[in-house]
Amino acid sequence: MMKKGTVLFFKEKVIFRLMNREKLQQWIRKAVKQEGYNLGCINFIFCSDPYLRKLNKDYLKHDYFTDIVTFDNSSEKKLIEGDIFISIDRVRINAALYNVSFKEELQRVMIHGVLHLTGYTDKNSKEKMNMRKREDFWLMKRGF
Repeated sequence: MMKKGTVLFFKEKVIFRLMNREKLQQWIRKAVKQEGYNLGCINFIFCSDPYLRKLNKDYLKHDYFTDIVTFDNSSEKKLIEGDIFISIDRVRINAALYNVSFKEELQRVMIHGVLHLTGYTDKNSKEKMNMRKREDFWLMKRGF
């Protein structure tokens, strides 16, 4: 059994090196807590575009590329358990498209997944705007 408060990082079908792991773990733990949740375990799985597209198609029936797919595995109210799959290919493309650094875009996508696990949605323009505000808030709180 995984100890509570765990943030883990994995790779699937991608060459990638995650920097500042400990700081990212602390930042995510802080975000979960301040959003009013307890952290069980979050697994971040960094992968390629084809890998995430297949996952998106197989599990969500969406046949398109995306930067993130979040699976909420929580079984208790207010306890976060989940898997967050992030396409490193798509993060690189979007960083260039939005004229931000790879690091900035990656961390935005990471906190986006965490916010989904705490109940934020982005199905319509109002929800998207609220989600973006929370992403910006947490990006300002990184401290690294």
